[in-house]
Amino acid sequence: MNYGFVRIATAIPGVKVGDCKYNAQQIESLIIQAEGKGVEIICFPELSITAYTCGDLFAQQLLLDEAEMCLISILDFTRSLDIISIIGLPVAYHGTLLNCAAVIQKGKILGLIPKTYLPNYKEFYEQRWFTSGDVHGNSNVLICGQMVPLSRHLVFNTPSCCFGVEICEDVWAPIPPSSELVLQGAEIIFNLSADNEGVGKQDYLKALLAQQSARCLAGYVFSGAGFGESTQDVVFAGKALIYENGVLLAENERFSFKEQLVYSEIDVECLRAERRVNTTFSASVARLKSHDVIQIDTELFASKNIELSRKVNPMPFVPAGKALNGRCEEIFAIQIAGLAKRLVHTQTQTVVIGISGGLDSTLALLVCTKTFDKLGLSRKGIVGVTMPGFGTTNRTYTNAVNLMKSLGVTLREISIKKACIQHFEDLNFDMANHNVTYENAQARERTQILMDVANQMNGMVVGTGDLSELALGWATYNGDHMSMYGVNASIPKTLVKHLVKWVADSVIDESSQATLLDIVDTPISPELIPADEDGNISQKTEDLVGPYELHDFFLYYTLRFGFRPSKIFYLTQYAFAGKYTDETIKKWLTTFFRRFFSQQFKRSCLPDGPKVGSCSLSPRGDWRMPSDASATAWVDECNNL
Repeated sequence: MNYGFVRIATAIPGVKVGDCKYNAQQIESLIIQAEGKGVEIICFPELSITAYTCGDLFAQQLLLDEAEMCLISILDFTRSLDIISIIGLPVAYHGTLLNCAAVIQKGKILGLIPKTYLPNYKEFYEQRWFTSGDVHGNSNVLICGQMVPLSRHLVFNTPSCCFGVEICEDVWAPIPPSSELVLQGAEIIFNLSADNEGVGKQDYLKALLAQQSARCLAGYVFSGAGFGESTQDVVFAGKALIYENGVLLAENERFSFKEQLVYSEIDVECLRAERRVNTTFSASVARLKSHDVIQIDTELFASKNIELSRKVNPMPFVPAGKALNGRCEEIFAIQIAGLAKRLVHTQTQTVVIGISGGLDSTLALLVCTKTFDKLGLSRKGIVGVTMPGFGTTNRTYTNAVNLMKSLGVTLREISIKKACIQHFEDLNFDMANHNVTYENAQARERTQILMDVANQMNGMVVGTGDLSELALGWATYNGDHMSMYGVNASIPKTLVKHLVKWVADSVIDESSQATLLDIVDTPISPELIPADEDGNISQKTEDLVGPYELHDFFLYYTLRFGFRPSKIFYLTQYAFAGKYTDETIKKWLTTFFRRFFSQQFKRSCLPDGPKVGSCSLSPRGDWRMPSDASATAWVDECNNL
């Protein structure tokens, strides 16, 4: 598929214990369904050809012969299919019986992976029949008329990904085979399982698989035995789970009496980007003692253009549902802790902050008030300065004043109009020309006031600019770009709004709540251009640079994974389907990369500020780019979309 997405599937067939022919037919049915849906690799449960619960029937030669004959049938069935299938069966070898996964494609067995860890406790007694694959090391076995490599160290290379296989109990071991397989190149791990049910076990298993996929920076695909297995002592409900780096992409309905096929797309390009950035991963590769991996190349298969079935979150910085409140609470606490440390270290009991009535300054003011509360300092030490200018509207001015009064901070009002008029006269500048000089002079005048008030009161200027503004360079150099500590520096605009609303709903007193909710609903604007005839905001930021929800989406995938513009465009089409046209997305994506590169010089001299999430533009931390780097390749790709 395009852009590193690989469609994979986990299947739960109905089985009959010991009836290999029936089981093979169910497997073939699901393979053909998956092939029709564009699946590249499909995984079946442990011992799916015989069923897992055969017990002492595994010692019967007839059952073993039937399993091999049915595998031949499946091989013949898949001879003209591109799809790779991973199927479980018992394999007799050198006087032992191995619990194996057979990887097959186009009529060939590419490899056999034996189970390493055989549970022999409580309801499990696999060592009664099977031998660990460790006994034979790397071997070759004659099966179905083919000489096939047999090893737990097999890694399979397809045109789109690299994968490895482990079986059930293997992932429960302290050091699972998958931990070694990923260090040997595997990007997706398939687990053939016969995990039985028990109260609370499902949640434990999901936590285990999420953790393993995250630790391995890998995709993890789990297929567990379902309906038809013996219920003599235990019950198998069928478990189909697909993870990508700790995130659950898809799962099935447990306790279904019907066969199930669950599929999704794993972003292998994303996993590769994570591994390149994570130096601990590469260091672990260097420390790997076992290098006896066998690389197996699969057959080529036709490229397929398939629409993504997985969801693409249009708000990657903003968690959905109940998780949002927890995220807001944690971020707010990080901001408070960062500012508190800076105040204690500098022995400062006064902070100065410019209050515009907008989202960013509101959030910064809320952080200041809660920080002072936690430190036992009087809120009067917070000096909020409102600085009306040529574009200030009555709505934002009133909200700024009302908020400062309700929060009990020190309020100062210093108009910038006279100072700016004098400055324009000194420059011999025509004030009717509302260009960048007109706008930036106001921003710098406000910053000068804040700095001088801080000196006057022996205080510290707290910055209000956010991550989205820094990415776009939507700040005046040495104006609102500068402060002594920027509490919002790594918070994107789409999240700032939710943070302010969360404070309004859960943290703040009722006297401030109405003002905060109105601030949330106010259009985003620097208010540097005079209001319209009705006194409303005439300069709306998103009309000028584009919707922040788009820019935050672009920013996330640029910083977090290093995706190229064409892939970001591809993802944006899915995330915002029906909301923005392709031309609109292309326009603002081009704007984003052009501004992102050209405005780096502002980010190269940012004040300190706390990192709160996975993305930051601090030149001392997450983002170190020369200010004169060329944007040509990125902008050209945008133009060619």
